[in-house]
Amino acid sequence: MIVGIIGSGGREHAICTKIKESLKTTKIFCIPGNAGTSALAENVDIKINDFKSIKNFCLKSKIELLIIGPEQPLVDGIVDYFSDTKINIFGPNKKASQLEGSKIFTKKICAKYKIPTANFKIIENSQDAKKFLSNAKYPLVIKADGLAAGKGVYICKDYNESLVATQEIFAGKFGNAQSFLVEDYLEGEEMSYFIICDGDNYKFFGTAQDHKRVGEGDKGKNTGGMGCYSPSRLFNSDLSEKINKKIINPTLTAIKDLGTSYKGFLYVGLMIKNNEPYLVEFNVRMGDPECQTILPLLENDLTELIFNCCLGKLKNEKVNFSEKKSICIVLCSEGYPEDYKKNIVIENLDKLILKKNEYIFHAGTKIENNQILAFGGRVLNFISVSNNFKNSRDDIIDLINRLNWKHGFFRKDIGYKVVNK
Repeated sequence: MIVGIIGSGGREHAICTKIKESLKTTKIFCIPGNAGTSALAENVDIKINDFKSIKNFCLKSKIELLIIGPEQPLVDGIVDYFSDTKINIFGPNKKASQLEGSKIFTKKICAKYKIPTANFKIIENSQDAKKFLSNAKYPLVIKADGLAAGKGVYICKDYNESLVATQEIFAGKFGNAQSFLVEDYLEGEEMSYFIICDGDNYKFFGTAQDHKRVGEGDKGKNTGGMGCYSPSRLFNSDLSEKINKKIINPTLTAIKDLGTSYKGFLYVGLMIKNNEPYLVEFNVRMGDPECQTILPLLENDLTELIFNCCLGKLKNEKVNFSEKKSICIVLCSEGYPEDYKKNIVIENLDKLILKKNEYIFHAGTKIENNQILAFGGRVLNFISVSNNFKNSRDDIIDLINRLNWKHGFFRKDIGYKVVNK
């Protein structure tokens, strides 16, 4: 089977690696891919928002399965754009992708279908914002409505902080903003919960706990993710049943009530308190870096699983995961998540010798003049799978130290809640 993968991050490199393992896979194209995917697939230099060129290339190259990695093309309707072809495309359509594309859309579904989540208010202009926020109870959470690469969330301790958030959102920091959400601050611990869905049936696809703050101890500015571990320490069968019953089932019902169905990965971002789940957000694709942490634990043939999902044949599939522990640490460019230098050479990467259960997934990298360059904020993902979280983290830190890239930094405390001290 000829497979296409859209995206250029660590998530897409992880997917590419797993797809490559399948005996059903004959060739892989990554659009546009990165320095890491180039070793496994043929990278194709097409922008992910150029649907016409992507479609023409897929038809010309006889791609049979197209996997959409990032959220932007899904929200923009790439699945609908391919509806007149016979290519099996994996991901939700434009209407279903509003679950991530609009936080307000999701909150309205929560209200209508009684899905547990934080109380919220929709703010539509600066004047209403000042009036509401001056009398609000703090701390509270302010969220930009659209896509914000994981960065459009502000936890505000007081009125002044909320005003800064309001000004940045309405000034267009996260795109054209007509409104934003104000939510009650939820106490608890976060967990990422995943499913794979074929439009009618879904299967559990792992858990993780992400560390989004740039600083150790989960302090500092929000990022796209500094690392994570899987499975989440909060996960248990009773909680899983509650998540399915109270959150996932009513959400999929809501999508069907809109006259469509959900097909693809669904990321359920949760706050857990006293073993009760509260929805924080949905993502309409695998998380990043959660994907890089979960896929090495997957025992299924991913090509076969996704293809059967596209055909609506997920019901009889059994999704199996290893019982081992996985940790991912993200190596970032100095200055991230603010300004950072681009096109910096990463030396000695090819000299690192990986153990059987160690992986390096490229994120913000490219090849130029036979050199690997860092051009993104999150550059490389280091993953280790073992029987023990501490062993996995120690192995990763040793690996990063051996690389000794002078222009990067990383958090040494990823998974601190589960690592034996």
